[in-house]
Amino acid sequence: MSQIHSTAVIEPGAQIGEGCHIGPYSVIGANVTLGQGCTLHSHIVIDGHTELGEANTLYPFASIGLQSQDLKHSGGTTYTRIGAHNTFREYVTVHSATDEGDATVIGSHNNLLAYTHVAHDCQLGDHIVMSNVATLAGHVTVDDRAIIGGLAAVHQFCRIGTMSIIGGCSKVAQDIPPYMLADGNPAATRALNKEGLKRNEVSPESQAALKQAHRILFRENLTFTKGVEKTRAEVPASEEIEHLLTFIDSSQRGIAR
Repeated sequence: MSQIHSTAVIEPGAQIGEGCHIGPYSVIGANVTLGQGCTLHSHIVIDGHTELGEANTLYPFASIGLQSQDLKHSGGTTYTRIGAHNTFREYVTVHSATDEGDATVIGSHNNLLAYTHVAHDCQLGDHIVMSNVATLAGHVTVDDRAIIGGLAAVHQFCRIGTMSIIGGCSKVAQDIPPYMLADGNPAATRALNKEGLKRNEVSPESQAALKQAHRILFRENLTFTKGVEKTRAEVPASEEIEHLLTFIDSSQRGIAR
């Protein structure tokens, strides 16, 4: 059975899964669904049309699913959808989407540390870490296993590639390519994220190919069009190389270099 503190406010219509623990002074809106085994420590607010999967843990003063801060928001039904086994530390804020029918989406097994912010319409994958006070503006996409350093700020519509890492206090105004380390104000691609590749068990052969691709794309002063062509011609093919080149080819905001 779920354990709900006597001071918690659960609005009629909210769906609370089996084995949830809802701590003191938490407020759960009428259109919220909590999967089984979620833990809300205390002073949690979850509102809007919001779904959380199983075994999510929320620490004091986290706020999930509230209205977008986007000034273009004009009402209507918007959504926040969150997977399973995520951790939301103190004062995390996750906002709902802006336009009718749209959703802010967070996957599973993510770790959002204190004071992090996920704005309207962001799309986050799985196994992501956002360090303290990291901030995503609206419509940002963060791919699986990315790490965003403390106090980093990501401009709207940017994409953060898989297994990339962004240094603390960075200002991200363009896309961060997968497998890379970015840092600075504005952020630039500095090196291959060797430790991230190692932790995620990318093969030595693919790591060597990515190192070669990094040198061509970010050290030889080529345009990205020429760099992609040279990489395809000279670097051994792999799933990671193809993903990197496709990411670069599809960039709308440009690649941070």
